[in-house]
Order: sequence, then C-alpha cells, then structure tokens
Amino acid sequence: MGRIKITRRLLNNYRKYKMEIPLLEYELDEFWMTDKGMGNSTILDYRTGFPRPQSVVGFDGDQYRRRKAALQARKDSIEAVEMWINAIEDGQTRCVFRMFYIDGMSWQKIAEKIKCTGNHAADYPRICIRDAYLKQMKIK
Repeated sequence: MGRIKITRRLLNNYRKYKMEIPLLEYELDEFWMTDKGMGNSTILDYRTGFPRPQSVVGFDGDQYRRRKAALQARKDSIEAVEMWINAIEDGQTRCVFRMFYIDGMSWQKIAEKIKCTGNHAADYPRICIRDAYLKQMKIK
C-alpha cells in the first residue's frame, strides 16, 4: 500500500468505497465463473487480399485487470482511513470519527451517544469536533 493522503473527499467517499468492495469482488468472481469475462474484438482479415472484418472472442483481460486494480485501490483507501482514524490521539474525537465513518451512524445518533443536548445538538459533533479537527490538521 502506497502512502495515501487523507483528504475530505477521501473521508466522504469512505462509506461508498466500503459498499463497493463486495460488489467488485462479486464482479471479479463472475468474470471467472460465467461468460461475463468474455469480450470480443473486431480485426481486419487480409487472407483474401481484401480487408474483411472478423470477430475474435476471448477473455477480456484488460477489463479484469482494471476491476482488480479498482478493488485494490478501494481496499487501500479504506485501510488508510481506518489507520488514520485509529491514530487520532484525542479519545472523543477518535470516537466521533469512528462512529460516523466506520460504524455509519448519523450525526443525531452520535450527539445522543456523547450526551449533547439542545436545539443544535446534532451539529455539535459535526462542527465542533469533526470539522474543528480537520481544520486543525489542515485537511481540505
């Protein structure tokens, strides 16, 4: 795994990437088990002296490699985000990041868990904890 820079975009895509992994793994399995991995190309056959289009059918290795690379990139990104979250020193901040990104909780649920009360309780963990930490770490 190469060094992946943590950005707001990567954090925002974390949940989406986590949902895509089983789909990409299923797709790669389907490539081998079914005809989904088959593709065709058209070549020009000059055996008669004139170009005649001929179809060539076979396993689409390029598409398979692209999907496999996308799967590995997703796994690397998820691992980088989880390692970054686990490395946060402040316990409350780490807990808020873990609950939102890894556990998939809503801001309202997080506010209830950390005992926030008031009209804008759901905004407190998002603005005062997460956004403040991202600003402190200069993550854009």
